Amino acid sequence: MDIREITNCCGPVLAAPLDGPAADELAAAFKVIADPVRLRLLSLIAQAVEICSCDLAVPIGKSQPTISHHLSVLTDAGLVHREKRGKWAWYSVAPDRLAVLRDALGGVPTAASR
Repeated sequence: MDIREITNCCGPVLAAPLDGPAADELAAAFKVIADPVRLRLLSLIAQAVEICSCDLAVPIGKSQPTISHHLSVLTDAGLVHREKRGKWAWYSVAPDRLAVLRDALGGVPTAASR
């Protein structure tokens, strides 16, 4: 998987056709959060505001190495911030990066609006 830090690449996907590079960047970002474990981790981190990696294995039901791998993917994509404190890593959401993904979907109509 091509993991890159997400930048402010484009406007809402329905506002105008995406060019190739913008579509590639958005697709790579959405692939990062398309994994159920990473999506659950992102949700837990957002709810906690800040959380130690040691507190994530039990609620997710995966081993610590698996959790570490998925946290690295989220960090490399710029979706979470990592701060080392002693031997533990603490994570928090990068709201500006999530806003890029949210804003890209901002023009998507809902069933009620059709």
